Amino acid sequence: MALTTTAVTVPPAAAVAARETRAVREPTPAAIERVVAEYAARTGYPGIATAITLGDRVLYTGGYGHDSSGAAVTAATPMPVASVSKSFTALAVMRLAEAGKVVLDAPVRGYLPGFRIADPRGERITVRQLLEQTSGLSDGTFPEKSLPQPGSPADAVTRARTATLAAEPGTRHLYTNTNYHLAARLVEVVTGEPFAEYMRRQVFGPAGMRSTTTISQTPRDLPSGVREGHLYAYGMSVPAPEPKRFVGGSDGVITTAEDMAVWLITQNKGGVAPNGTRLLSAEGVRTTHTPSDRRWTYGLGWDTDARGRVSHSGIWFTYTAHQLLLPGGYGIAVIGNGGIGLGNEGIGALADELATLVTGASPEAGSSLRLIIDLVLACLTLLSLALGVRNLRRTGRWAGRFVSRPSWRLLPRLLPRLFPLVLLVLLPRLLGMLAGGGRDLTHLQLFYYSVALVTWTAVAALSNLAVLTTRVVALVRLRRTFRPGR
Repeated sequence: MALTTTAVTVPPAAAVAARETRAVREPTPAAIERVVAEYAARTGYPGIATAITLGDRVLYTGGYGHDSSGAAVTAATPMPVASVSKSFTALAVMRLAEAGKVVLDAPVRGYLPGFRIADPRGERITVRQLLEQTSGLSDGTFPEKSLPQPGSPADAVTRARTATLAAEPGTRHLYTNTNYHLAARLVEVVTGEPFAEYMRRQVFGPAGMRSTTTISQTPRDLPSGVREGHLYAYGMSVPAPEPKRFVGGSDGVITTAEDMAVWLITQNKGGVAPNGTRLLSAEGVRTTHTPSDRRWTYGLGWDTDARGRVSHSGIWFTYTAHQLLLPGGYGIAVIGNGGIGLGNEGIGALADELATLVTGASPEAGSSLRLIIDLVLACLTLLSLALGVRNLRRTGRWAGRFVSRPSWRLLPRLLPRLFPLVLLVLLPRLLGMLAGGGRDLTHLQLFYYSVALVTWTAVAALSNLAVLTTRVVALVRLRRTFRPGR
C-alpha cells in the first residue's frame, strides 16, 4: 500500500543527498517483505507493520503476519509505538516553544505551578531537561512502574511529589518515562486542553495522520480496534493484554504504518508534512534530533549514533517499535505485535537490516536466542522439579542422618534452600539493573518479559521451600522420640 503525498521544495543540501541516494537501486517490495518475513520467523513476531520513505516519497508501507484475532496485519492496522511516542511529545512542546508559549531553558515550575518533588533541586529542572532526559529523575529514585499508576497527566504530576533526584539537573542522562509524563501535563496547562486533544488538533490532524491517537493508561484507554499484543514463551507467541501502566506523553501513541510514513517524511523534510503543512521549523526539527551536550547522545525525543543516524525505540510488554532516519534521507519505521524478552530487546534489529537493504547492501540475517534461552530455562525448570521431588522423597533418611547434630550446625545446610525464594523476590530489581539500565520493573511485568525465567525461579523457590519445610518438620518430630544411645 502507498500514501498519496504532496511534493515539497527540497533544500539544496537535501536534494544533493537525495540524488546520491537514488544512485543506489531502490529495494523492491518483494525484497523488503522477504527481510521482514525472515526476521519475524526467527524472532517469533506474529505480525509486523513497516514503513519506508525517501525524502518526500513513500517507498513502501505494508504488513506481515496476523494480529491476535487472526486478522492480517496491514499498513492500516492500528498498533502502539510505545516510546517512539516521546518524539511526538517533544515536537508538541517544541511547537509551543516556537509559538513563544514555552521557553525550553526555563524552569518547569513556571508552567506547572503544582509541580514539586521531595528534592529541593527539583525547582531547577527545565523544560529542555525533561525532554532530553537530564532532569535527574530516574527509575532508581522514583520507580514509576511499580508505584500506583495515575489515570491522567495531572495525576502523574501529583504522584511525582514523592520523587527525589539521582543527579543534579542537567548533569546526567537518565532515561525515565516520568519526564515525559510531566511534559504531557505541561502541554495541557499551557494550552488549556487535554493532551490527547492537543495532539489531535495540532500534530496528528495537521500532518494528515488520520489514524493516529494517543492514550493515557493501558489497557483502559486502548481503542477498540487495537488487538492484544503477544508475550513469548517456549517458542510460542501468546496473546496477552498489556499490563496496567500510565503511558501519557511517554509511550501512548497508537498509529499505523501509513501514518508513520507521514511522520518520517515530516522529520526528513524539516518539519513539513506531505500535505504541505509545516509542523515545526527546520531549526526546531534539528534541535529535537541533536543532543545539547557531548556527554550524551539523546536530543529531545530522539537519539543519535556515531554514523549520524537518528532514531528512537519503543517497548511495551506486548508490542515493540522502532523509527530510524538515515543521513541519506531514508526513513524507516517498524512495529511488531510482540513484546520484549530475554533474547529480544526490541525490533530495532529489523530496522537495521532494512537500513542495510535500502542503502544497497545485503543485510545479514542475525540469530535469535529467544527459543534457545527458553529451552534452557525449561530444562532448568524440569531439573529443579526433579531434584525437589527426589529430596522430598528422601526427607526421612535425611532427618535420620542429622537428628543428633546441634541445630546451629544444620543452618549452613538449610538456609541455602531460601536462596531461590530471595532471588524470585529480588529478580525484577536485579534484572532491571543488569539488563534494563536501572529501569523499574514489577513481578507481573517480569512475567511478561520472560515467562520461562519466572517459571524456573518460581519452581526452584517452591521446591526448595517445600524441601526446607518438610525437613525441619521431620527433624522436629524425630527429635521428640529420639533417645541417644538407643
